[in-house]
Amino acid sequence: MHVQEWLDTVPAAAVYAVVALVIGLESLGIPLPGEIVLVSAALLSSQHGGVNPVVLGACATAGAVIGDSIGYAIGRKGGRPLLAWLGAKFPRHFSEGHIATAERSFEKWGMWAVFFGRFVALLRIFAGPLAGVLHMPYWKFLTANLLGGIAWAGGTTAVIYYVGVVAESWLKRFSWLGLVLAVLIGLTSMLVIKRKAKRAAQETAGAEAGAEPAVAAEQ
Repeated sequence: MHVQEWLDTVPAAAVYAVVALVIGLESLGIPLPGEIVLVSAALLSSQHGGVNPVVLGACATAGAVIGDSIGYAIGRKGGRPLLAWLGAKFPRHFSEGHIATAERSFEKWGMWAVFFGRFVALLRIFAGPLAGVLHMPYWKFLTANLLGGIAWAGGTTAVIYYVGVVAESWLKRFSWLGLVLAVLIGLTSMLVIKRKAKRAAQETAGAEAGAEPAVAAEQ
């Protein structure tokens, strides 16, 4: 499914809502393509005057922070049985190997696993619920969650937006240069052909002039 093409067909308010909802559900622990939706929306904002990148980044950040916080609350209440249930429902994302990898990251990095996990697809889904299951102090989780949400959602929106603006400008410039180049090639080709045609005409005229005296001499 072409996400950007679909987003281009809905109003700007719906784009903000979809981005916040998808990222929020992903952060809560439901495996959804939050990053794809955010990148598509940010790229759309660089080409569509109706989608404000600042509002988009704020909505994405809000979805990330709120979704992670809800995931934390669910994980803290559900505990290990919740992870087992998720593993049965989503074995591709919540397998024992994935959970073990995420747990090792939390044991090694603590609250930084929440922050940097925002930039890693696997940890982005696990961060909230797993932090709750492991009973990470909420103030640590909230700090890392807030900073990570701002850095990831806001940073991704800003980078993709400016890349889109620069790319569009470059493509326009490229098209203009291509047109100029095409005109120059056309003019050059025309001059070369005219020069060859003139030379051929001179050679033909010279050959005819040389042939006339020869004919006269024979007569």
